[in-house]
Amino acid sequence: MSRGLEATTLATAVGCGLVGGVFFAFSTFVMRGLDRLPPAQGIAAMQSINRTAVSPLFMAALFGTGAACVGLMVWVVRAPGDQPVAWVLAGGALYIVGALGVTVARNVPLNDTLAALDPDSAGAPGVWSRYVRDWTGWNHMRTIASLGSAALLLVAQARGR
Repeated sequence: MSRGLEATTLATAVGCGLVGGVFFAFSTFVMRGLDRLPPAQGIAAMQSINRTAVSPLFMAALFGTGAACVGLMVWVVRAPGDQPVAWVLAGGALYIVGALGVTVARNVPLNDTLAALDPDSAGAPGVWSRYVRDWTGWNHMRTIASLGSAALLLVAQARGR
């Protein structure tokens, strides 16, 4: 594995781990903490979190890591020599499908539904209860996929030496 490919693999693994850490925090304590609040307060807090999460820095980490995965996958397939192709392809695909795909297909639509909800409406507590259950379940998948991707890419880097 060339130095450039080795460095890119490591940087991409770090990106996967960073994003996985954010997801891990939500899965292990943020959502539990929000769910302990009265529903209207939990809804309002999550609505605020969702608005502030769409920031240049977090979007760069989330989607930039996905772009790095794609670039790395192309690079390793096209690189001459004995490369850990399968490990890189598995790690990149896991992040793209399990982190980005789940985000776009599951978590964002749930966030959009929550954004339209009046926290003080009569049906809000029921919507909030379902939201916490469903969003957190999908977030667990994103966490596992992101951290699994980081692990696979680190194995690829180790095997490429």
